[in-house]
Amino acid sequence: MRLLLLALGLAALPARAETAGKFACNLKALTPEQRTAHEALTGRLFKSVETRREIPSGFELRVDSKKMSIVELATWVDDERRCCPFLGLAIEKEPQNGPLWLRLTGPEGVKDFLRAEMGG
Repeated sequence: MRLLLLALGLAALPARAETAGKFACNLKALTPEQRTAHEALTGRLFKSVETRREIPSGFELRVDSKKMSIVELATWVDDERRCCPFLGLAIEKEPQNGPLWLRLTGPEGVKDFLRAEMGG
């Protein structure tokens, strides 16, 4: 998750005390090789983000489908779900070769966790 936020150009801050114990990323979920590939894909993903918007249960990121394919985005989601199993991760594709949306959601408190991770 910290990589995700850093790639967005947002400050990655420690989670606030009330959410820190509830949500934790498993940094050992990927092998070193997988982590390296995931970091590279994260960089590509966030060079492709056109819009970030807040929703009631988290955040949505609009991804330019010309810069990142749905297959690449799905690979990123598959890796991220292992690192941060508490997150809900969804991909939506708009019609007519429109943009892709990546939705980050979760149980009560996850939005505060994400907000704290994003520095506000």
